Amino acid sequence: MSASARPSVGRAPSLGEDVAQRQEGRSVSASARPSVGRAPSLGEDVAQRQEGRSVSASARPSGFAKLVPSLDTPATAGSGRRAALRRALPAAAVFLALCLVPAVAYWIGQPFWLGLVARIMILGLAAAGLNLVLGYGGMVSLGHAMYLGIGAYSVGILSAHGVEAGAAHLAVALAIGGAVAVAVGFVCLKTSGMAFIMITLAFAQMFYFLAVSLKQYGGDDGLTIAMHSRIPGLDLENPYQFYLLVLGVLAVVCGLSHRLVHSRFGMVLRGSRQNPRRMLALGFPTFRYRLAAYVLSAQIVVVAGFLLANLARFASPSYMSWTLSGDLVLMCVLGGMGTLLGPIVGAAAFVLLEEFLSGMPLDLPPAVADLVRTHWLGFFGAFVVAVVLFARRGLYGALTAGGKADD
Repeated sequence: MSASARPSVGRAPSLGEDVAQRQEGRSVSASARPSVGRAPSLGEDVAQRQEGRSVSASARPSGFAKLVPSLDTPATAGSGRRAALRRALPAAAVFLALCLVPAVAYWIGQPFWLGLVARIMILGLAAAGLNLVLGYGGMVSLGHAMYLGIGAYSVGILSAHGVEAGAAHLAVALAIGGAVAVAVGFVCLKTSGMAFIMITLAFAQMFYFLAVSLKQYGGDDGLTIAMHSRIPGLDLENPYQFYLLVLGVLAVVCGLSHRLVHSRFGMVLRGSRQNPRRMLALGFPTFRYRLAAYVLSAQIVVVAGFLLANLARFASPSYMSWTLSGDLVLMCVLGGMGTLLGPIVGAAAFVLLEEFLSGMPLDLPPAVADLVRTHWLGFFGAFVVAVVLFARRGLYGALTAGGKADD
């Protein structure tokens, strides 16, 4: 049998045969050849879009976005900016309302509101410090009121010895608070869960009874502070200037907290909350990150204690009680854990509802009004239960439901 008559099994055409086939118009077109993973060129993609036959982004190979710029980028960026604007509006509204309080209080002639809102901001600042470890780190602490008392007693004890400089008060408070936070955090972070909660509570009670035992500084009755801390350029005796100081500190802390939780540090902290073993496997020293977050959280609460002592001109062991630590946790839950301004909104809801229910200014039948005033904690508890059931992200978290939980 001649070679030309033999059946051809899997024989590739020679170069001459292929050239002849191409010349005769019998070559296989590139479009008919099977294409495995070939991304269209930029020219082809534009032509397809003009003809209404563009390939959707979901159908393109994963590497296409790296090779050819997507024509949907401006729209995507625009939607991202709109989402960021929606998330920023509640925060802007909160700070705008706080900025308008002095003008409204002056206009209606009620400086009482300055003190009330300043107290809300100070408690919100303390709750924001706790939120750093509670909302972002997953560490439930029932001992953060201890740092509030350290800040307050630093002002009171130094003032009792004739030291009136606000810088000295704050420096001593931060130094003592930082040393205590490092020691307490080093011990507490060796545990987790219920053990962590109980150890933080135990340390807070130790400092509470230490303050009670300081008979030379008032003991259980507390310590009256003769005058405000002296800060150059500010007169803290003036309620308007003190209010602006508290508002400025709160704004700075919120701005720095926003940068912190969106940084590498914040990502590691949140990762250690969700899956600490995986973070360790990736090589992150989660203990050091969590300890640093605990110390930073404590320092924020110390600053709040410094401001609280100047607001009330009083330092009391009750500032270190576990009930106040529980109140700070409740403020985080009411406003929204893991949100930047949630603790501030939670503090506002906590204080304002407490004032409203305990005073009951509404014109109700005397029996009903007395019932509410006497048992206001029961009505307050019902409100908390309703928030937990129907707004699980908290009051502020519900406002920013379209955004991220950590904005």
